[in-house]
This record gives sequence, structure tokens and C-alpha cells, in this order.
Amino acid sequence: MSGSEPTITVPTWLTNTVTATHGETGRQWLATLPARATARLAVWNLTLERTLDPGGSLSLIAYVHRDDLSPAVLKVGLPTPETAHEHAALTHWAGRGAVLLLDAAPAEGVLLLERLHGEIPLRSLAEPKAVLEATSLLHRLWTELPEGHPFPSVDQRIATTARLAEHPRTADARQLVAEALDTARNLADSADESFLLHGDFHHGNVLAADRAPWLAIDPRPLAGERAYDLARLALDRADTLLGSPGAPAAARRRLGRLSESLEVDRERLRGWTLFRAVDLALRALAADRREDAELYLEFADSL
Repeated sequence: MSGSEPTITVPTWLTNTVTATHGETGRQWLATLPARATARLAVWNLTLERTLDPGGSLSLIAYVHRDDLSPAVLKVGLPTPETAHEHAALTHWAGRGAVLLLDAAPAEGVLLLERLHGEIPLRSLAEPKAVLEATSLLHRLWTELPEGHPFPSVDQRIATTARLAEHPRTADARQLVAEALDTARNLADSADESFLLHGDFHHGNVLAADRAPWLAIDPRPLAGERAYDLARLALDRADTLLGSPGAPAAARRRLGRLSESLEVDRERLRGWTLFRAVDLALRALAADRREDAELYLEFADSL
């Protein structure tokens, strides 16, 4: 890395989301973030172009150049159980359907990634075209689990959601939350397949690329059945769907189209969508994002 030491500024969005969801642990991580990002630039001999603002909700994202002047992305994330194995999933996919991992310091939550077109998410397409591209890409990501894999199970994610349900702010939705948790446990117990899943696949986590039309980013990988992954995609653009006439019928039609396109059982997809809508609502409540929570609870209720 040449020139004077770069200046790393932490985006306000990142500060707000990390402190809202991780409290004092998050504040301590944020305090050392600029120094750790600068140190990693030096270790990998990277030249900083700019820090993206707002960037990620749990990660500092920076555009950089490598020694050979090739563009790349430096991602410095807050290590969490859900993101701890991102590097392992990207290594397994090796660029097939997902962003290519160039280097990693997993213990620090730092990744060096292929540069994609961050300003062109799949969400920029009209919904019918976006869904077509998304389902094709998701099908490529569903691969057999590598032997001795480190990925958590869907059961572990259900347990995390159950802990979130204990938050006092969830009292008004207690019955819906209980139904979603019971449904998820029954589905997990009866699942007859297990694949490597992206874990957080939606239109915002798919970007335009040079070596492929679209590539997935930001996996929260886990081992489980395909319907669990597809359920997150079913929740995309929930505000648009709920704002249309006959929202419950529109939600059912969406589930039907998605289940048919990827040959996933429709009822299992409905159950997992109910669970994942409630999970997103609980996370929003924990972060004091009440509008988002109400949106996902409304979607869950429509199912």
C-alpha cells in the first residue's frame, strides 16, 4: 500500500445498526474498527479507494485495489454465529453463483472479495424478471454439504429465534410467534434433505457482475432443506405485496410460483415463510425498527 495512511470513517448506518443489535459489545467493536481495517490494508498491501456509505448493516465495506491494480472489496464484519462461516461457504462455492473469495482472515471477520457492481442489485429489475434470475441463481447455490462441514443447522437458527421471542417487545405478537416456532420445529423434525444454504437470499443480496450476470453476496450459511432458503426470497418486496389488493391471495400465488419453479413442497415453503417472517419481525423489534417489524408480522399473519 502506497502513499499516506488512509482515513477510515465508519458510516452512521453501521454505527446505528451495530449498537442497536449488539449493545456494548458492538460499541467496543466499532471503536477499534478503523484501526483494524487500516491494519488489514497494510497486511494485504491494498490501496483504499473509498469506504461505502451506508455499506453493510454489520460490516464496513471498502473499495480497494490490490498490488496488480485489480479492483476488490474489503469487508470487515462484526463476527457473529450467523456470519462466522461466510468464508467457508464462499470457499466451497468457489465463485459458482456467488462472489469470489480472494483472501480471508476469518478470526477477525475480514474478507477480501471480488468487486461486483454494488450499485446494481437484483432489486433494480422489475419483480417478475428479478424472481426469474433469483430462482435460477439460488438453484446453483444449493449444493451438497462438504464432508466435515462447519455450518450450523436450521435447528440452531430456530433456537436463536426462540431466544429473541423472549424480548418484552414481542408480547403483542405472542400467539403468532408461538405458532411460527411450533411450525418451524415440526418442519425441522420432518425434513428429509440437507443442503448448503445461503441463509439470507433476497434481491438485495444479489449484485450485477462482470463474469456472470448476477452473483450472490453476504451468505449466512447453514445446513438445511431448500424450502428454508426459498422462504427468505418469498418475503422479498413484502411492502409491495402487502400494499396490493387481496394481499393474502397474492402471497399464496407468490408461494405457488416459487414452489413450482424450484420443485419445493408448497406447504413446507408456506411454513418456513411464516417462521422467517416472524424471525425478521423479532430482529426488527430487538433493533427498535417497529415499522419493519409490523410489516413482517402482517405478512406472517397473511399466511
